[in-house]
Amino acid sequence: MLLKLKNAGIQMELCIPDRELGYYRGTRFDWSGIFHSIQADGANYVEEWFDDYDPLRHDCVCGPVDEFAQTGFEEAGIGDTFLKIGVGLLRKPDSENYDRFRLYEIADHGTRTVENSKNSARFRHFLLGDRYGYDYVKEITIDGRERTVSISCRLLNLGPESIETSVYNHNFWTLGQKHIGPDTLIDFPFKPAGKWRTPYDCVRLTESGIRFSRNLGNGETVAMDCLQPKSKYTDGYGFTLANAKNGSAVEAVCNRPMEYMKVWANHRIACPEPYIHLKKLFPGEAANWNIDYRLR
Repeated sequence: MLLKLKNAGIQMELCIPDRELGYYRGTRFDWSGIFHSIQADGANYVEEWFDDYDPLRHDCVCGPVDEFAQTGFEEAGIGDTFLKIGVGLLRKPDSENYDRFRLYEIADHGTRTVENSKNSARFRHFLLGDRYGYDYVKEITIDGRERTVSISCRLLNLGPESIETSVYNHNFWTLGQKHIGPDTLIDFPFKPAGKWRTPYDCVRLTESGIRFSRNLGNGETVAMDCLQPKSKYTDGYGFTLANAKNGSAVEAVCNRPMEYMKVWANHRIACPEPYIHLKKLFPGEAANWNIDYRLR
């Protein structure tokens, strides 16, 4: 179930959320406005990057996609529910720690609506439980003349309890890449600092970003859990991801500062994951944020 948008030279397919037929039905990522493909002037910017598709697998998603931190999991008893914004109320099955890669039972899907025009789509998710409730709206707009894709979000707390969470975008941009390697360029408007999970021989931090010294092999991954500016940087976050071989790139700008960034890559895709913090929202309070992606 795909929704098609088009404006000037940009064509996009978005996944329509559906509990039975939806392209993605996992419990990790926000179901609202999942990208399936983007083409600009015939070049692929977003496409499937995985070999085996399973709608219930946690990471069978494409393009920019959001994940919210779980809310209320620690306080919930076995069999009780906790909140995963953009997914619904999930049931806690046992005493194990929360695992974002695990598939949980969705006890309450909430109510969803989708509205669209030729160049925009508005996804709304309404949920009201005993503890948590919200009205969440994500609007995606493309501007072919400016070569931009914009994501605007608004989260309104409707429940009796406050909501405090974080959200990040996984940024599954493929940019027509066949392999992640020296042609993959990631740059920031600051000097980055952080430690890789292990001492990899294929990737390093530079004065302005991340560079790969060789192509990653099939099944090989690299990761960093906390990349931050080396010195104080308080503006809204930004980064550029480019493919030097074919000249395509995407520049991302968010109007909120990032807490930190994770980085993950395998042989097919390289993903900056900037986290933003949503301060405690009391009943009736709302948070707004937006990300603009410029395609080059």
